[in-house]
Amino acid sequence: MPQTSQRRSRGKRVTGFRLPPGFGAQAMETLRRGDVLLRIGLCFVAAVILWLSTHAWAPPMPYRTGDIPKRDIVARVTFQKLNLNETKDLRRLARTSVPYVYSHDPLLLVQLREKLKHKVLQIMREEGEDESTEGVWQEFWLVPLDATETATEENVRQEQLEQFRQALIADPGLNHFEAAMQRVMHEVEQQGLLVQLDEHHEKRGGNLTQIEVYPQGNDNQRVLVRVDDVLLDEVVIAIKKTLDYEFESVISDAVARKVVVLRVHDWIVREIPECETLTGDQKATDEAENRESSKVGEVFDTFSGGHGPDADGSDPYVLALADVRLDKDHIDNLLLEHTAYVDKLGLGEKFYYSMASFGMYVAMYVLCGWYLFFRDRELLSNIRRFGATLGLAVAAIILCRIAARDGWHAEIIPMLLFAMTMGIAFSFEAALLFSSAAALVVVITLGQGLAAFVIILSSSATAILLLREVRSRTKLLYVCAAAGTVAMFTAIGVGTLDGGLVPLLLIKNAVWIAACSIVAGLLMTGLLPFIEKLFEVQTEISLLELGDAAHPLLQELVRRAPGTYNHSINVASIAEAAAEAVSANGLLVRVGAYFHDIGKMLKPGYFIENQAQEPNRHETLLPAMSTLVIIAHVKDGADLAQQHHLPQTIIDFIQQHHGTTLVEYFYREASRQSEQDPDAGEVDETSFRYPGPKPRTREAGVLMLADAVESASRTLVDPTPARIESLVHDLAMKRLIDGQFDDCGLTLQEVHTIEESLIKSLIAVYHGRVKYPDQETA
Repeated sequence: MPQTSQRRSRGKRVTGFRLPPGFGAQAMETLRRGDVLLRIGLCFVAAVILWLSTHAWAPPMPYRTGDIPKRDIVARVTFQKLNLNETKDLRRLARTSVPYVYSHDPLLLVQLREKLKHKVLQIMREEGEDESTEGVWQEFWLVPLDATETATEENVRQEQLEQFRQALIADPGLNHFEAAMQRVMHEVEQQGLLVQLDEHHEKRGGNLTQIEVYPQGNDNQRVLVRVDDVLLDEVVIAIKKTLDYEFESVISDAVARKVVVLRVHDWIVREIPECETLTGDQKATDEAENRESSKVGEVFDTFSGGHGPDADGSDPYVLALADVRLDKDHIDNLLLEHTAYVDKLGLGEKFYYSMASFGMYVAMYVLCGWYLFFRDRELLSNIRRFGATLGLAVAAIILCRIAARDGWHAEIIPMLLFAMTMGIAFSFEAALLFSSAAALVVVITLGQGLAAFVIILSSSATAILLLREVRSRTKLLYVCAAAGTVAMFTAIGVGTLDGGLVPLLLIKNAVWIAACSIVAGLLMTGLLPFIEKLFEVQTEISLLELGDAAHPLLQELVRRAPGTYNHSINVASIAEAAAEAVSANGLLVRVGAYFHDIGKMLKPGYFIENQAQEPNRHETLLPAMSTLVIIAHVKDGADLAQQHHLPQTIIDFIQQHHGTTLVEYFYREASRQSEQDPDAGEVDETSFRYPGPKPRTREAGVLMLADAVESASRTLVDPTPARIESLVHDLAMKRLIDGQFDDCGLTLQEVHTIEESLIKSLIAVYHGRVKYPDQETA
């Protein structure tokens, strides 16, 4: 029994041993993490936005104006194209066929009849035969009475006057006369009178035989009227005929009736030109023309498509011939055909296209993510920079699609902006990878070939590789000019190899690409501050602005702690040279050195460089308290930097330039006091160390060493080169052994190079000088 129990226990111990999880299990465990799911979700959202904005469910339209196809382009589907010219002609014809509209006010004609009756009544008065009656009678003659008239003619006028009176003497109230005139003028008063066509009517042309007439104030009661029925000349003739007919029942005597008709007709001919009743209505005519034009449908031309004869037996339409440059008409037809083709795609085909697009996005994500995981994991951990990079990539691709529209062909502008942004924010390798991935997506979504990809990638790579130092905004223009030059020659080269364009057109396109590159440089100069803020990076331009001696913090440092300011300037000088010796960012180190000790301005008297002839304040403090005061300048400096909105990279220098080093002087003083006091406890070394963190960049490591050696070198009584070299080496070894360089990536070779640079700089500062005679006794 005991043996069996022992075996079982051993068996349990063996089966309890667990192997580490495999790759699949590790991957599943990683995918369950919230931060990983968040990043995958952002990638998915970006892919959906690209899918929607690039219409990735259908193939792109690959042709643009200026392209020269290598084969005939045949319509794949039957489609229709709006025939604008024929549609315009039909609508123009419909508009001109619309009768011009006139408004009619018969009041003047009514008044004309009343005036005629009044005149006739005046003529009918015989008493006195005054001059007024004679004057009225003259109005009934078209030819006025003059001095040359013969006696015979005058007798004729008087004879007709008597006949006129005798004809109407039986109608003293002129009631029958008035009724007859109402019948004579009825049609004219109904249709209206037009002396001549409206000016706009004549200019318009079109229908000049008919017009539409409506009573003034009642546009709904329109009547179609012949123009000849309302024109003055025709109306006068019609009135003459109507007078003969209507007065036949009023005046029985034929001779007298003829006289009355002639005289009334002459009077009307004299007076009626002033009684025009029709007024052209341009607005109503326009509305009528628009209504009639809208009734005319659009005329379409049908183009047959398919890979063989259609149902009607016609061959597919050839949209463009091989080796013939595509113009705007070609592109219009190709775009209509492409739209019709996409509309006829089934859900299955669109699904396949969508999956292919998402597959491309996933491939790009995996490629870039794999690189970041092994080479730049900080970007993956920083959600803000990760999201900003993803958003800019999506925006660049969408802008490329917009800028690539026919007539612009400027997709290189967004791509160059994206490439330069990546080059400023990240390393060259990451920027090249991101730009290549974005360029590949752009080329595929635009339906362009390998030539377009090579042109975009060559210009992007040139811009990225030249963005090593941006000390002035004109540098961006030079970079883009160089990128444009490379792109121009690349376009000429790949175009020649492709053989698709004639030389003159090839050069024209290449020059356009170069011009677009210059435009990208101009845009980048304005976008640079926003890019620096978005990605929390500093270019040489911003560093130079930040390192200006007129900065408020530096000015305050000069006023409150001039010794510390002088120390910072010296550290900046020697640290910049040391950083450049190991190919680090010397300008960044110099600016960081300017601000690394700004925390000392809050308590300047506790730091030896600011005490001058004053007594040392630490003599009255315990070592632990002095240590707290000294260490506090790091936190105070970081707080001041944040209050004045200094970038995080400068704040990192303030926090890291002492690392977790030991404040040796006060630690030894505390240890000495502890040894003299038997009741005192053991001194805790951690209480005398800076809070850190340790330097995390090569530049911060360089600043740590430069700060230490500059301060220590001031204590040398006789700073000979040998003593300086020994001092620098000892300080470097102390920090190396203390592990202060463990997180910054400095190699032993680089630490040695930094030592040599610092030694050379300090020797130059403390070089020997010749004493003049008046200085020998000093």
